[in-house]
Amino acid sequence: MWAVFREPCDENVIRSRPASAPCSKLSGRWILAATILASAMAFIDGTVVNVALPALQSGLNATAVDLQWVIEAYSLLLSAFLLVGGSLGDHFGRRRIFLIGVALFASASAACGFAADIRQLIAARALQGLGAALLVPGSLAIISSSFSENERGRAIGTWSGFSAITTGIGPVIGGWLIEHVSWRAVFFINLPLALLVIAISLRHVAESSDKENTRVDWLGAILAATGLGALVYGLIESSRLGFADRSVILVLIAAAALLTVFLLIEEKASQPMLPLVLFRLRTFTGANLLTLLLYAALGGTLFFVPLNLIQVQHYSPTAAGAALLPFILIISLLSRWSGGLIVSYGAKLPLVVGPLIAAIGYGLFLFPNFAGNYWTRFFPPIAVLGLGMAISVAPLTTTVMNSVSQNRAGIASGVNNAVARTAGLLAIAVLGIVMLHVFNERLDQRLKESKLPPSISQSLESQRTKLAAIAIPEDQGSCPALERSWPSAQSWLLPVPSRH
Repeated sequence: MWAVFREPCDENVIRSRPASAPCSKLSGRWILAATILASAMAFIDGTVVNVALPALQSGLNATAVDLQWVIEAYSLLLSAFLLVGGSLGDHFGRRRIFLIGVALFASASAACGFAADIRQLIAARALQGLGAALLVPGSLAIISSSFSENERGRAIGTWSGFSAITTGIGPVIGGWLIEHVSWRAVFFINLPLALLVIAISLRHVAESSDKENTRVDWLGAILAATGLGALVYGLIESSRLGFADRSVILVLIAAAALLTVFLLIEEKASQPMLPLVLFRLRTFTGANLLTLLLYAALGGTLFFVPLNLIQVQHYSPTAAGAALLPFILIISLLSRWSGGLIVSYGAKLPLVVGPLIAAIGYGLFLFPNFAGNYWTRFFPPIAVLGLGMAISVAPLTTTVMNSVSQNRAGIASGVNNAVARTAGLLAIAVLGIVMLHVFNERLDQRLKESKLPPSISQSLESQRTKLAAIAIPEDQGSCPALERSWPSAQSWLLPVPSRH
């Protein structure tokens, strides 16, 4: 999981490092172009894949659990290796690791586009996440090391502005490609961008490193990846097998053991990727807990809303991609204004009011309405949610940065980013359990009430893990009981079977 907009502390990663190789004005423009294009790949991919889920589910005959893994495989590797990715750049060369990340991301994107089945796609998505874990902190570190303190503010503004633009138009372009070309085109679009980034970087980006002051915490990264992976696997599989299943119990126990060992290792390490000492600061811990909750809710929304819009509300992929534009625009336009709230009111009041408004936005999504008008049904909750998040993000960033000393600003930003991404990772796994449980209850109820012929009931039963992608047997499509059953079920907000 990635998010629709930049994580809370991205800009502070840039601000927190001294420039080790200040660039010329001409080179600076090329450096910005390379880092913006590289970030655009990650931002566009993170937003577009959610819109592509229904198309690839149909194309690859995937289940709802498979769709979860398409998102989770990417988010898992990105979350687990994000912090160590920055250390790798500092130790082995920022440009070198950045280019490796871009090349890996592009290669994995090609593998996604050529995937013959859902397993291949999930594996390629995991490699994409690993590439992004090198690419994202690498792009920020290059800006930090290339621009002097006087020029860095303007560079940040340019990078942020183009990031917002690409984040906003990405789902719309991706939806159009899905609708008129193929879902595979969503991944292939990364290839020309990656080639351009590599060409610019080799010519204009200077190499820089800080070997003396960095150490790569490989053990911490591996423990984090395996622990989070086991936890997510146990949660996702529990929706299919149940928590009482022996394999689920064993995996969750293993997850708890691995994450416990990870915390013990990080506590004793001289240069840990996750300094637990920061969490002894009450304000830092509180701000990250709020980040976890806010971005968990957001991650679930960005996963389920496109599925609902396309499979239940029958929006086109382009329309579904554009549906969240108000959310992105509100955050982009109000970010500077929300930053001023801290000066007038301090950080505490916005961090109370912002999440409350966001909660109201989530609450508005609860009202079920099948085939409702976008402006009356979906625009209000999206706009209210955008306002709540806009009020929250800048004060949240400020609180995190003010809670630590200046020499720890970079790692504090990285930790907060990792928390935000991990929140989305866990949210999709946990909320998927709720979704499948509610859907299965409703499906059983509809099947019982409709008294369908055994052949149709068995067909629908065997496809229950596909949710809204359930296909009614063609020779049974005119069954009167079936005609009466499914329209009433479609009033539910969660994805439900639709007639093909």
